[in-house]
Amino acid sequence: MSENILKKSALFRDMTDEERSECLKALSAREQNFRKGEVILHAGDHTDRMGMVLSGSVTIESSDVWGNCTVLSHVGAGQFFAETYALLPEETLLVDVRANEDSRILFFRIGGLPGNMPFSPWKEKLLKNLLLITSRKNLHLSGRSFHTSPKSCRGRLLSYLNAVSLQKGSSEFDIPFDRQQLADYLNLERTNMSKELSRMQKEGILECRKSHFKLLEIE
Repeated sequence: MSENILKKSALFRDMTDEERSECLKALSAREQNFRKGEVILHAGDHTDRMGMVLSGSVTIESSDVWGNCTVLSHVGAGQFFAETYALLPEETLLVDVRANEDSRILFFRIGGLPGNMPFSPWKEKLLKNLLLITSRKNLHLSGRSFHTSPKSCRGRLLSYLNAVSLQKGSSEFDIPFDRQQLADYLNLERTNMSKELSRMQKEGILECRKSHFKLLEIE
């Protein structure tokens, strides 16, 4: 288990080493490895565990019975998934969590918090940190709704790429999606999206290669 990642983790913010150790033991923390493409949590299941990505990355996907898939978010190293479902284990999972690459995941059993554990110094900090994590996740999901609201393919691409540029503080950046995942995330057809990106490059709006983008100022 990577102590350096845990110390920097938002889940254990403001905890001492002793508090963090007690917390990990109380939450029955355990690691598990997953291969690229493997489903970590299945839609339709229930869970009382949240996951933290120690290495690799995962995607949160919504799939229907007809095989249509929508990528809702990308979760990288040091980030979390399924925290809301884990706090409410009676709720049915509506999404799949899939390994985007070979990944190592640390699971915490948080079902029943805050009522099932006696008070301890780390517990109050844990609940506060969980609230911050879920609040940021809600902001991220609302951001996706903002990107998918434009009717045109170009409008959706510009909305998303502009947001990433603002977050990175640079006009040149990498995105966490490949082309198919980006199309799924923005609810676009991949072929049409690729054609639109080619047109935008020809018009001098941006440069892109695979997952690397550079936004250009239009004179």
